[in-house]
Amino acid sequence: MAVVVVQRGSGEAPPAVCAVLASAGLTARTLLLTDDGTTAPAGPADTTVDGIDGIDGIDGIDGLIVLGGHRPDPGRSPGRTLVREALAAEVPVLALGSGARLLTEEGKPAGAPPAATEGNGAVRLTPAAGTDPVFAGAGLPAPGLRPAADPLELPAGAVVLATCEGYPEQAFRVGASGWGVRFLPQGPEAADAWSDRLLRRFADLVAARAEHTATRAFFTRRADAWEERFAYQTPAYESAVARMRLAPGGLALDLGCGTGRAMPALRAQVGPSGRVLGIDLTPAMLTAAARHGRTRHGQLLAADCTRLPLPRAAVRGVFSAGLLNHLPDPRAALREWARVTAPDGVLLLFHPSGHAERAARHGRPLDPADPLAAHNLGPALAATGWHLDTYEDAPHHFLARAVPRG
Repeated sequence: MAVVVVQRGSGEAPPAVCAVLASAGLTARTLLLTDDGTTAPAGPADTTVDGIDGIDGIDGIDGLIVLGGHRPDPGRSPGRTLVREALAAEVPVLALGSGARLLTEEGKPAGAPPAATEGNGAVRLTPAAGTDPVFAGAGLPAPGLRPAADPLELPAGAVVLATCEGYPEQAFRVGASGWGVRFLPQGPEAADAWSDRLLRRFADLVAARAEHTATRAFFTRRADAWEERFAYQTPAYESAVARMRLAPGGLALDLGCGTGRAMPALRAQVGPSGRVLGIDLTPAMLTAAARHGRTRHGQLLAADCTRLPLPRAAVRGVFSAGLLNHLPDPRAALREWARVTAPDGVLLLFHPSGHAERAARHGRPLDPADPLAAHNLGPALAATGWHLDTYEDAPHHFLARAVPRG
């Protein structure tokens, strides 16, 4: 798991930062901001950062720490592209000192900046900090820290986490994954117990979210082109949904829905008296689904498919295409899907390619550990509350149909 540390100057990331990241099982990779507005690797091992060239891309990044480096002209800010992509994909970002301004350049401003005043008061945490994923448990900032003394416009919806007299925006959160802290010491060797605790909280959050972060980072960059790229598969999705044989009424789920290609077919089965819910972990995919009119067929929800916000036995049909074999714990997912499915419900697992076809396309042999292989899927379904009644691994599609065990 890698955290990219973006900083101006030369050398590797500060040792104190590297030590905290290492304690959480994370590796620090450094990108240096140069005076001409570009980025440069910090050493021979950093010629690329997990597939990104310079700052163009977030694949393989589990978190981002920005140590200053903001330019007065936002258009020339060398870290702006990386921060923007990270925020869109909900990759955790901790921006310190002047780097915190990079978090404020996206989104609609909440209002005019405050008038300049003397910001010499003590920094204190707001009530919102007590429930914040990073600030909660960090305690009070160390006394004597010099607060930032320049006005700052926060994006609409930003949450102020630390304040002082005259300049209330000393620390803040943007969305669910971006934290800006303006009052910390900016020197790379300057550290105190509070900033160390804050870094540890951030590192632990990065490690805990790594699985979801990787998924969102991968699909966020591909969401805009996803529908056009795979539109030819729509008839195969329609044929697969028809195999569910859902009665009118009730709730049908499209889990890992992406751009929602199965939702129109699900709507046709459950009819006007039923409901269709498309669930995906990546907000950018749901935005693309809405853009392609999927909200005409049902609702869209950003959620973890292994922790569904639904009551027991609330669902009549669960459709999932190309999802189960990418989950770290397929049995946990199947168990959760069984929990929300009614006794007369149905689960349909689908992929528009068969196992052999996919393996050949990627130039690799069949994987005996594949969760969708017959010798793995049958026992997994039986152990999680399902009975497998149909299994097809054809040249041009994979389909497994299961019903709840009585």
